[in-house]
Amino acid sequence: MLEILSESDTFALSPNILAFYGDCVWELLVRNRIVTRHRTNAGKLHELAVAMVRASFQCEAVSVIEPLLTERENDILRRGRNAGGISVPKSAKPSEYRRATALEALFGYLKLSGQGTRAEELFEIICEALPADE
Repeated sequence: MLEILSESDTFALSPNILAFYGDCVWELLVRNRIVTRHRTNAGKLHELAVAMVRASFQCEAVSVIEPLLTERENDILRRGRNAGGISVPKSAKPSEYRRATALEALFGYLKLSGQGTRAEELFEIICEALPADE
């Protein structure tokens, strides 16, 4: 069973730690969505997943949910975007990668603090607005 932290303990974690965990949370949400909606080979499933985990998609996803976030969630997003020590891959623009890191920090925060349902709700809103897996 996954351990849940208090909201204050989770908030105290560095944004890089939240993004590290949130990367996994996002990946699981994406893979679950793809596997439950598509009956195809692993190669095609991988292509569909890559479309949703790349920085440019996650950057767009931030734009979709930003107006819906609470003050605390916006704080996490801001901290994730401003996190230091981020190495931007050649395949992404720095601004996109920072917003993608912010999204991952938010999803890490929500899951670690026991707000997984909220993460799933935001994920569904994103998928409705940006249907990349069709």
